[in-house]
Amino acid sequence: MITFYRLFGRLPLPFLYAFSSVAAALLYYVARYRRAVVRDNLANALPELTDAQRLTIEKGVYRHLCDLGVELLASRTLPREVFRERITLENPELLDEFKNQQQSILFLTCHQGNWEWLSHVVNDYLGCPIDAVYKTLHNSAFDAFVLEARSRSGRPIELKTAGREILRRRREFRGFAMLADQSPFKREKRYWHDFFGRLSSFYFGPQKIAEATQYPVIYAAMTKPRRGHYRMRFEILARPPYPKGGTEILDKYIATVERAIRVQPEIWMWTNRKWKHEPPTADESDEQLDATD
Repeated sequence: MITFYRLFGRLPLPFLYAFSSVAAALLYYVARYRRAVVRDNLANALPELTDAQRLTIEKGVYRHLCDLGVELLASRTLPREVFRERITLENPELLDEFKNQQQSILFLTCHQGNWEWLSHVVNDYLGCPIDAVYKTLHNSAFDAFVLEARSRSGRPIELKTAGREILRRRREFRGFAMLADQSPFKREKRYWHDFFGRLSSFYFGPQKIAEATQYPVIYAAMTKPRRGHYRMRFEILARPPYPKGGTEILDKYIATVERAIRVQPEIWMWTNRKWKHEPPTADESDEQLDATD
């Protein structure tokens, strides 16, 4: 199967986007993949919109999801200049301070836009590896393929070893990238915070890694002006020193993610069951925090 992914990803982008259009229609109208989840998420998160507006976003979610899929397949072999042509960095000068000081950076973003292409462009601009923290995918062949693609810009780090591995590389000038908007497994320690008007759980990882490394934390926000093209804007979320045991970086990250999604909601993964877990009750003692303010 991994050979098929490699061969399919070598096809010209116009063909891949044509395939994406067909796949999106099949996914939405025939397979009806998680349509109830997407519809429920949008209704609860964006109640101020009309039904027609949410329906437009809903269909856009599937178009973008399929575009993202073929772009990921292509990312293993696309020339570097294609990434630079298709992703515009709006304020790269914000990174110059850290680039000049050879200061490693913790990049945070979310499942919006094309985060896979992002690391290649930032890698070229900074001139240092960008090591993406990732969760192993259920499909082992596709997981191996994605790992190959991500390895073009750095050495990917599996989530469960992220803290230890980042500390091991702390003497090198590197960027570490995390998508921290997905929900932790129920057995893991979770941070509860309001997200689009409902409590949702988040990983503690970004906060803990920032505290351990004392790296500056930069958020990378993406928008999609047209098919196959993205714009990227950086925002400094926090600068060291950070005290131990805080949640300020997580709080700011979550607020920034929600704000970024509202700018262009159709390019976020509303198929994710972000609100599937219930917050802990008062008598549970798993050290989970509640940030309802």
